[in-house]
Amino acid sequence: MSHTASASQIVKSAAPKLIISWLVVALFQIMGHAWLSELTPIVATVCFIGLFGTIIMAAFGVVHEADELAHQLGEPYGTLILTLSIVSIEVILIAAVMLGPGDSATIGRDSIYAVMMIIMNLVTGICLLLGAMRYGEQEYNAPGAVQFIAMTLVLVGVALLLPNVIGAGGEFKPGQAITLSILTVIVYGAFIFFQMGRYRSHFMQPKPGCMMLPVSTSSKPNAAETETAPVAKGNNLVHSLVLVGLILPIVLLAHHLAVVIDYGVAVAGAPVAVGGVVIAIIVFTPETLTAFKAALNNETQRAINLCLGAFVSTVGLTIPAVLIVGLVTGKTVVLGISPAETILLALTLGLTTLTYLGHRTSAIFGLLHLMLFVVFGLVLFA
Repeated sequence: MSHTASASQIVKSAAPKLIISWLVVALFQIMGHAWLSELTPIVATVCFIGLFGTIIMAAFGVVHEADELAHQLGEPYGTLILTLSIVSIEVILIAAVMLGPGDSATIGRDSIYAVMMIIMNLVTGICLLLGAMRYGEQEYNAPGAVQFIAMTLVLVGVALLLPNVIGAGGEFKPGQAITLSILTVIVYGAFIFFQMGRYRSHFMQPKPGCMMLPVSTSSKPNAAETETAPVAKGNNLVHSLVLVGLILPIVLLAHHLAVVIDYGVAVAGAPVAVGGVVIAIIVFTPETLTAFKAALNNETQRAINLCLGAFVSTVGLTIPAVLIVGLVTGKTVVLGISPAETILLALTLGLTTLTYLGHRTSAIFGLLHLMLFVVFGLVLFA
């Protein structure tokens, strides 16, 4: 759909997703909790397919609307809206699983760790290879990438490694959880403030042969911009309303999906961490495809903003949310990761740092990222 589409065209395009999503919500509301008492492998499979498909469809719709806003607002505002929309879905799903009937003490940790492996290894690796196959080497702004990595290093280290040392069984004590939540929100908020302001140019695609985009000295909008501004503002409002209309069904269906995931993991005898992987797949599949598209369009910085920025937002928002939900509901929240996961985390952070130290991409780094993702799969089921 064109970015200059009218409000009616925007609504018409989103109508099928909105109608189907809300019909499924209505169906499960009518069914109530009766289906839970009759849960069998067949019923669970049918419900999972329906819920998974609906939530994925709604998530794609959310990403599409956020992407339209991204093109209207420009970088890095647009990508920030996209990542915040996706992370809000992740927080909703994790909270739903935490409040469900199953053993969910590690669901926050498992989801965050799975997102890290998927985004920073699988998606990043494929983006690097796709860009290399089409363009050879691609340019990006190293300062922005390094800032993302620095945020990841500190926030992940404090959230997933520190509780093994100062906590009890990988769990923060209440005072520690409150302090960490406040610190994380403050640091993430400051990061967003600087990303939107003083350091905005660090997160924008550099012009060919340049390391940074020059700052425009012209403050006068041209005639075309003046004429299209009211239309763009109106369209932005419609996109925002449709985005909210697609997020709400995800909120309402999250609890039902959490019950089915718990049941499926228990019946299959799969590792508990598989639940976190399922959530990561649901949440980041649409954004993953957007990152692939950016890499193929030679928009490397946008792909980096999507991948690294998405994970920074995940840690910056999900960790406080999970800890707060645990404190309010009395649920146990285990964040500390295992020694094997710690090694893989260190390798991922080290490789990501080396990947973005220069100003051009390399296919070799892409292969190494994919190798680490395969190792993650081996560790998951070991």
